[in-house]
Amino acid sequence: MTNLLARDRRYIWHPFTQALTAPEPIAAVSANGAEITDAEGNVILDMISSWWVNLHGHAHPLIAEAVANQARTLEQVIFATCTHAPAVDLAEGIVNILPEKLTRVFYSDNGSTAVEVAMKIAMQYFRNQGDTRRTRFVAMDGAYHGDTVGAMSAGVSCGIFDVWGEMLFSVDSLPNAPTWDGDELIEAKEATALAALDAYLDGHKDDLVAAIVEPLVQGAGGMRMCRPEFLKAWVEKLQAAGALIIFDEVMTGFGRLGDLFACLKARIEPDFVCLSKGITGGFMPMAATVTTEAIYAAFLHKDTAKAFLHGHSYTANPLGCAAGNASLKLLLDPACAKRRAAIEAFHRAALPELARLPGVKKPRIMGTIAAVNIETGSGEKGLGAEVGLKLKAFFKGENMLIRPLGNVLYLLPPYCVTDDQLARAYDSMIRGVKSLSA
Repeated sequence: MTNLLARDRRYIWHPFTQALTAPEPIAAVSANGAEITDAEGNVILDMISSWWVNLHGHAHPLIAEAVANQARTLEQVIFATCTHAPAVDLAEGIVNILPEKLTRVFYSDNGSTAVEVAMKIAMQYFRNQGDTRRTRFVAMDGAYHGDTVGAMSAGVSCGIFDVWGEMLFSVDSLPNAPTWDGDELIEAKEATALAALDAYLDGHKDDLVAAIVEPLVQGAGGMRMCRPEFLKAWVEKLQAAGALIIFDEVMTGFGRLGDLFACLKARIEPDFVCLSKGITGGFMPMAATVTTEAIYAAFLHKDTAKAFLHGHSYTANPLGCAAGNASLKLLLDPACAKRRAAIEAFHRAALPELARLPGVKKPRIMGTIAAVNIETGSGEKGLGAEVGLKLKAFFKGENMLIRPLGNVLYLLPPYCVTDDQLARAYDSMIRGVKSLSA
């Protein structure tokens, strides 16, 4: 392992990492279920689904076999000229579990590009119809939508893209109304946020292309949760103004919030749903932007310039589609829904004990996600908050893959996690929080 880590230091540039101060990475050599084994034989409990991608557990045999079988048959083909059964099967499967009006699937490579696709289609949709008035996009305060230019522009309020400000285009940011268990001010906060939206629409209702939102849970912004009632009211006002609605379900999709998708949980039919992360069960990079038949029809024209001229070399990669079809089969098994409900029930039973510790604030749960804020008095927030770095180091020493978002401590486990593993994670978090004041 020493040689591997030395070579890593020599050649690798890790994402979202300050290499000067970061501890050595985990040298993963294998994984199974909710566990990762490192080069020294330590078994590490993965309680964040390896950056939220792993739905059913590492190395799930059904998905592994589907990918292996596909690799022996058709590994890649240009999707601008060809089609293939795995892509059609996956698109059909996704459409069948989304709201009825979402019928067309455009494949890409990751969550950020799925967002770019939605924003570009939305803009061109109006241009193809001769409407040049609409130029504005709107997002919620605290949003994160990815790291490419359009996605960064939509997520600029999360505060991590300041260095690239000159590269970004203007996206208007409006107040969110995040809540937590026992929040007594939520109705007032929601009313204030909706009033701010009304004031904004008074001046811009004819200018809007689209509103983009992480529905119900803002992930990288700190697992900030809002009520379905608030989201529905927010969306309805924007729809009345003629704006298209983009739901970024890169994190919230495929059962993370209990229901299969946040749009179903909130009973909202958006014009776009952006999907990635769990789409292949964590096996392959892939994404999809799903939209309506009406939007698709606006691009049908003899003029090639009115086509959507966007694509990626690995669009609809057959290996990724095969993984997606296998993952979807597991997701739709009633046993998966039962297990997701059990994870939420465990959170609801266990989180109150953690929330009683000094400095632990704003406990919140939605589906398989549980989160709290750690407030130590320093006021530090954001990805570089010292409390988060201390906790991350603590969890590494306990063979727990738990990666706080600044001062936000959360769990987002794969669905295969057992009650015993969840209990170990909560015990570790309690010890970790207590260690901060030791």
